[in-house]
Amino acid sequence: MASTLGLLQWDAEIVMPRGGVKHRGEQMALLAGLVHDRSTDPRIAELLGDVEGSPLASDPESPEAVNVRELRREFDRETKLPRMLVEEMARVHAMSSQAWSEARDNDDFKSFAPWLDKTFALTREKADAIGYKGVRYDALLDDYEQGMTTEQLSALFAELGPQLVPLVDSLRGRPMPQKLRSRAFPVDQQRIFAESIATKLGFNLDGGRFDDGPHPFCSTIGSGDVRIASRYRTNSVDSGFLGVIHETGHALYEQGLDPAHYGTPMGEAVSLGIHESQSRMWENLVGRTHGFWLHFYPQLQSEFKEQLHDVAIDEFRAIMNHSEPGLIRVEADEVTYNLHIVIRFELERALLAGDLHANDLPSAWSELYQRYLGITPDNDRFGCLQDIHWSEGLIGYFPTYSLGNVYSAQLFEAAERAVGPLEESFAAGEFGSLREWLRENIHRHGKRYPAPALIERVTGNPPNPSALIASLFRRYRVG
Repeated sequence: MASTLGLLQWDAEIVMPRGGVKHRGEQMALLAGLVHDRSTDPRIAELLGDVEGSPLASDPESPEAVNVRELRREFDRETKLPRMLVEEMARVHAMSSQAWSEARDNDDFKSFAPWLDKTFALTREKADAIGYKGVRYDALLDDYEQGMTTEQLSALFAELGPQLVPLVDSLRGRPMPQKLRSRAFPVDQQRIFAESIATKLGFNLDGGRFDDGPHPFCSTIGSGDVRIASRYRTNSVDSGFLGVIHETGHALYEQGLDPAHYGTPMGEAVSLGIHESQSRMWENLVGRTHGFWLHFYPQLQSEFKEQLHDVAIDEFRAIMNHSEPGLIRVEADEVTYNLHIVIRFELERALLAGDLHANDLPSAWSELYQRYLGITPDNDRFGCLQDIHWSEGLIGYFPTYSLGNVYSAQLFEAAERAVGPLEESFAAGEFGSLREWLRENIHRHGKRYPAPALIERVTGNPPNPSALIASLFRRYRVG
């Protein structure tokens, strides 16, 4: 039933007509309630009690022990949530997502504000039902990054933000080649080329598909069914390619999980931070490199002869890797990206605590964008209405994007220590060595290790932003 919910959500975002939203909300509420009933069946507690402490679960790293541990955690957490709350959240999130989409299209935040207040009210109920030792936000973080706390995240951002702000300022105002911005790149051609890149990186089309959507995302419907949604713009050829490479990183993780363990914790991704580390690694540490484009740029020039005949590879990469503060998170360069997350982290904690109300969000948003990035949006469509997450109740989700950046830098360093410099392989069109290293060290383990333990096991160091900061300064610092 959970995979059916995933399919209904994918359908709602990709092909469902707007008129179907109310009915879809009722469908998803019903299924969410049924899933909740099944996952909180008292018989599960009896079965878990029978196997906990048994010889099968004596080795803490064995699949049996991992499954028992994680199923117990999920059961204990789920039984704290009343079915009525679970159904109401599913119903409201479906309606809220549609309201957000219409509000964004019409630049009409006032119409969405009541839904945002309702979503955060339900989220407070959820957090209070689950319980927490520190602050309410901790209960929500645990949904996405098990064991992570608000205090730990605040410390990480306190180290990351102050080092990034001066780097961003040092790059501000650097000239950017404008040659490509005045040229049209047909979307159909972009789509064909981007999808060919994804398959070259290892995306298995026998177990996946591509679609166009309002925003890029990757969705796993079930075993052998991983879907990538992408978005293209005629005057921005690089953003479409990088978006597909990013989502391919997610898809490779899903396709790299052991199918023998499908349906159990050993067959699931360990956390959203680790998931995001895969997408950000392929996007930034592979897809932006000189070696990557040594292989792909001649093909791109051949596909877009008229648009790229007078654009050298270095000029193309200068456009792709240009850093300048912008308003849109999903289009942010890798230097400014984490500051977008810092802003959302501050805002959603304030909304959750009740210190900030939905009607005051646009002004608070502008204030933080001015403080961290030195810019403010002219409208809410490119401001506080740009992300779908809050409308879907995904509170506590945003920090995992920055955790993904932190993890990706640490993992890439470890991969190069293990298999040697990777850029030469990229230039030769060979991506298997990195993909298989990730499959062996990350993907196949499922939920065997919590994310922090997995990072330390693979890299030799606990999660910390030093590798990310060093990587960004090495590649972007001027002078």
